[in-house]
Amino acid sequence: MAGKGSVNKVIILGNLGADPELKYTTSGAAVTTLSVATSESWKDDSGNRQERTEWHRVVLWRRQAEVAGEYLKKGSKVYFEGRLQTRSWDDKDGNKRYTTEIVGDVMTMLDSRSEGGGGRAPSPPPASDAEAPAGGEAATDDDLPF
Repeated sequence: MAGKGSVNKVIILGNLGADPELKYTTSGAAVTTLSVATSESWKDDSGNRQERTEWHRVVLWRRQAEVAGEYLKKGSKVYFEGRLQTRSWDDKDGNKRYTTEIVGDVMTMLDSRSEGGGGRAPSPPPASDAEAPAGGEAATDDDLPF
């Protein structure tokens, strides 16, 4: 844990915006990045219904990445728990780029089995810092599906 009293936990429930694309790092670790939409709606001061959709990048590793690649598809309703992580890299022009993503720890597929999902995906034990993708995994930009 980063320090006493620190919490880095994210919970989202939404729908996939595209089919998952399962890839493998050069070291053989499965990874998939998902685009997940969450929406909120409200009535404005005039009584008109308004809606806003937010898009979230969720990254799954190892067995969860494989399960997502096998069972999820565009439009699938999924619940995720994880943590926020910001990464940086230099693009091809040498500019520093950043992205913030949710690294998923728990995934629950919410579609009925007849829709190709349903049930809770197995959650591997949390990786130690030495195994974490941002640490000892040493994944390069070429290894990542984005």
